[in-house]
Amino acid sequence: MTNRSVRLIDVTLRDGHQCLWATRMTTGMMKEIAPRLDRAGFEAIDLVGGAVFDVCVRFLREDPWERMRILNTWVTETPLILHTRGQSLFTFEFFSDDIVELAAERFAANGMRYHTPYDALNDVRNLEIPIAAAKRHGLNVVPGIVFTESPVHTDAYYVRKVKELVALGVDGVFLKDPSGLLRPERVPTLIPALKAAIGDLPLQLHSHCLSGLAPYVALRAVENGVDVVHTATSPLANGASHPPTEQFVRNGRRMGFDIDLDLAPVEEAAELIRYIAAREDKPVGSPNEYDAFHYHHQVAGGMISNLRVQLGTVGLEDRIDEILEEAGRVRADLGYPIVVSPFAQYIITQAVLNVMAMDQGKERFSSVPDEVRLYVRGGYGEIAGTIEPNLYDRITRGAEPITERPGLLVEPAIERLRRTRGPFMSDDDLLLAAFYDDTQYSALKAAGPIATDYPLMETPLLTLVKEVARQPSITSFHFTKSGA
Repeated sequence: MTNRSVRLIDVTLRDGHQCLWATRMTTGMMKEIAPRLDRAGFEAIDLVGGAVFDVCVRFLREDPWERMRILNTWVTETPLILHTRGQSLFTFEFFSDDIVELAAERFAANGMRYHTPYDALNDVRNLEIPIAAAKRHGLNVVPGIVFTESPVHTDAYYVRKVKELVALGVDGVFLKDPSGLLRPERVPTLIPALKAAIGDLPLQLHSHCLSGLAPYVALRAVENGVDVVHTATSPLANGASHPPTEQFVRNGRRMGFDIDLDLAPVEEAAELIRYIAAREDKPVGSPNEYDAFHYHHQVAGGMISNLRVQLGTVGLEDRIDEILEEAGRVRADLGYPIVVSPFAQYIITQAVLNVMAMDQGKERFSSVPDEVRLYVRGGYGEIAGTIEPNLYDRITRGAEPITERPGLLVEPAIERLRRTRGPFMSDDDLLLAAFYDDTQYSALKAAGPIATDYPLMETPLLTLVKEVARQPSITSFHFTKSGA
């Protein structure tokens, strides 16, 4: 038994609904949830990043900068996290250094205090500018190293990558496991090796439940040295999301760990989320069954669902397993890119093209998207494995490999944007124009301020809590078979 302290980061307001509600939690839905999570005692609360920024603009028509400012009035005790794709920020393309540096300034100006950037290929060069800029503006910076299984992603590989991050003066490191691939048997070698590499800095674990293993893996990781675990409030946990906060805390305490978190407001938040889910006809998370095939293709469940629909339009819906099998082969051929956006999309696209080519008696890779060609040349960064020389030549068509830091290849953009798209009322608007074309930008601005009202959410649990608060002499409850 141990009394070692373990801290939690809440991902309910970002990754939880991104995984289970297609990122459709509005700011108004957060109004009653956020203050309760704020009171619970999390190290930080994940708010904006990944797909959230993009969905806010394209689908919800909510200005994500305004969401940051609003949530800072509701969350006053806990740092809010801004999560980015490094030099790509919130998209799949690389932005110029001046845009990345301005973004860090605006993160701080809009009240964000905690930055968790990562690069999809674990090329630390793509994190140098985001980390330095965020540190310059006073943010706590905890970058991520993305976990995957492959012959080249060894413990030694991850130790090397973590040491590269530590050399940049970060405040901690998190192991990002987007496909839930970390197995219990890998934990006792990998986690101690990473802890030794980062010294006194905190090591965090961010693992999804796609394989069904993450709740147990998180406990094993804590046993082996992880200091901070990312969890989600139970209705938005499990499935493609993260381990549930409530159960992780109970299990961790039973194992003897000191977890200073008040579960009462978390349980109130859970009740509110269940209310919203029922009202909006949205799912709540449930545990996934273990599937060994997942470790071959490593594609997230949400992407597989979308793939089924897309394959239906070309008459290939009954061949999804064949395409996922080919996806695993494509990944090996391409030097084992990590199956996370945008490379998950590129791998699946290439797999579909290969299957269709073979149907026509053609060679695999006879048709290759431009994005795959750029990846193979090194245009997105360092490739972990090797690509067979004949395949490399066939894909690149003799184009020279790219060895520079990818951000150096992008021309400065701020002055050009001011000249061609301005004037702007703020640098927040300038950045929106950098990320989006005028159609999306204009539609967002036309939508007006974010609506923060949501229909009254009076749930049975909250009614009971309020009743107890009014009668402090009540010390226990007695339930009849009817539940009264």
